Amino acid sequence: MRRHGFRTQPVDAAFLYTAPFRLTDAFDIPRAAAEVWGDLTVEKPLSWCRLLRDITWTSPRPFGVGTTRRARTIGNASVIEERFFRWEEGRRQSFYALESNLPLFRSLAEDYLVESTSEAACRFTWTIAIEPHPAARTANPINRLMLSTLFRDTHRHYGAR
Repeated sequence: MRRHGFRTQPVDAAFLYTAPFRLTDAFDIPRAAAEVWGDLTVEKPLSWCRLLRDITWTSPRPFGVGTTRRARTIGNASVIEERFFRWEEGRRQSFYALESNLPLFRSLAEDYLVESTSEAACRFTWTIAIEPHPAARTANPINRLMLSTLFRDTHRHYGAR
């Protein structure tokens, strides 16, 4: 793993509920849960999100707890190394940031939960949890606006309600 400069604090699942800055959205998707799970584990996951330049897996398959990946936003404005601390194949994955090229947060974690609602539909719940770096807290409204584009793009991609 290439060092980007700013180590972050590892977290566990509790952080997803207790972080000082949280965004969450649930998407009712007219596709089978296995298909949506597949979209989250392809070579370039979340490719439909305009904010993300790309996400690259840095661990070999099969993925599980300990898997790593690198996320880059447009213009390489932010490069984040991530490590998965929860992996329930076909259902749930959660990661925290190991380090970032910018000192924007002390901790960051995300959770993807895919739950079947029928044979042909599912609910995808996406949570983003952050403990901002004190100097970056003034940017919370801008960060909320930018990060919410991930949810809007996902609604659009899936035609979700």
